[in-house]
Amino acid sequence: MLRLFVGIELPPALKLQLSLLAAGLPGAKWVDPGNYHLTLRFIGETDEGEAADIHDALAKIRAPRFALSLATVGHFGLRQLWVGVERSPALAHLHELVDKAVSRLGHESEERRYTPHVTLARLRGTSPGKLQQYIGAHALFRADPFPVEHFDLIASYLTKSGAIYEDQANYALR
Repeated sequence: MLRLFVGIELPPALKLQLSLLAAGLPGAKWVDPGNYHLTLRFIGETDEGEAADIHDALAKIRAPRFALSLATVGHFGLRQLWVGVERSPALAHLHELVDKAVSRLGHESEERRYTPHVTLARLRGTSPGKLQQYIGAHALFRADPFPVEHFDLIASYLTKSGAIYEDQANYALR
């Protein structure tokens, strides 16, 4: 069984820039900078046959290249710290195409609204006050736009020291 998701890889310089944010918050388990990515669609556990069908469906997606900008720091409760993505109709369109392609194969869409972000840390025992101080100190974070020329099918292997990601396939944008 493979644990799969569809995502966008970040350029090395942007990963480095994000890694500089990974300090100063007690209770934060920081994501390894090599694992920074933007998830388009989490798929979950699939067997090899399903994975091949997903690959075939994703390979048929046609969408234009575009640029993305990361900006601001936020959180999902006291569970997760993230960097947000500026509004992008092209990203929303690509997400919709990926979601439809995967949903047609029997993997239901998530009920919650898609909120594009890059996870910086998982939070455990972080105080609300310290979290608000961190958010306030980094609220003006903004990265230069980066080109999105492809998206990826990625396998996630969970280990005691964190997830290990392995690209399964890349899909070029036009």
